[in-house]
Amino acid sequence: MKRLVLVSLLALAISGKPAYAQITELPFGVNLAGAEFAHDKIPGIYNKNYIYPTASELDYFKSKGLTLIRLPFLWERMQPVLNQNLDSTELSRLKSFIKAAQDRNMWIIPDMHNYCRRYEKGTRYIVGSPEVTIAHLADAWGRLSIELRSFNNIWGYGIMNEPHDLLDDVPWFDIAQAVIDKIRKVDKETAIMVAGDSWSSAERWPDSSDNLKNLKDPSNNLIFEGHVYFDDDASGAYRGSYDKENAGETVGISRVAPFVNWLKQNNLRGFIGEYGVPDDDPRWLTALDKFLAYLKHNGINGTYWAAGPWWGKYRLAIEPKNGEDRPQMKVLEKYKFANKVIK
Repeated sequence: MKRLVLVSLLALAISGKPAYAQITELPFGVNLAGAEFAHDKIPGIYNKNYIYPTASELDYFKSKGLTLIRLPFLWERMQPVLNQNLDSTELSRLKSFIKAAQDRNMWIIPDMHNYCRRYEKGTRYIVGSPEVTIAHLADAWGRLSIELRSFNNIWGYGIMNEPHDLLDDVPWFDIAQAVIDKIRKVDKETAIMVAGDSWSSAERWPDSSDNLKNLKDPSNNLIFEGHVYFDDDASGAYRGSYDKENAGETVGISRVAPFVNWLKQNNLRGFIGEYGVPDDDPRWLTALDKFLAYLKHNGINGTYWAAGPWWGKYRLAIEPKNGEDRPQMKVLEKYKFANKVIK
């Protein structure tokens, strides 16, 4: 952690913001969920339908050496009316959490957790439809980047979680490029996280997301984001047991390898925004361990799904229960940084 802080301070002294290329270590971390809960209750009631994580949760994960936090939020709450101002209360909640992380030398990825969709008057529209256009999404990120660009602990802007099943004539490539262009008009330094199509599947990346290598960023600061789960359908639902899910020790490696190889072939940077396993069979922990070792060796960091104050009995959760660590933490705290691979 000391090396990370020292290098970050040097980057700040030079440019005013930390630069990804100047960071010598790539931190692992967690998703701190809650602000994206109750996506069908818009805007919802704070502390009843949704919640932002607390500073005490930051302290816990920092104590485990997990210093990168992916923070899901909903577009509808952050910008209630398209092409209009951001909601001041919701923006304050987001900024307060980012500031709390900044005070602790922790990184944040603000993650728009909308699956390339948005509710308007009770109907959920796909981005690219007449009701919710590409320009609408780009406008939201233009406004957000103006508000967040002064923070020095934004790892990258997570412009959209898990795009999938989009309109035939409005591909994810076009949507992502428009958002990149809009952000770069106001923020030329912060990294932009580009999730893959088809639910950001790392396994399907070469087939579903190969064209993302052609995205243009004048700042050359894109990070591509894949997701990986180890159950049979790779959904993360884990409906069956370890055996019924046809799992094995290397299932995570086989799922993520197509993405890792794609990154290497195209000399691009990558990140795994979601991965997680149930807490009820130690064999899942072995698979998680081997998966993280593979990521670490290949210079790819990531954030575990998920932590946050409202998960209850959710089997993948790593929020402490009754003051005790969840079983997955024994594996996660072994992997604090990925190797820095020199290209």
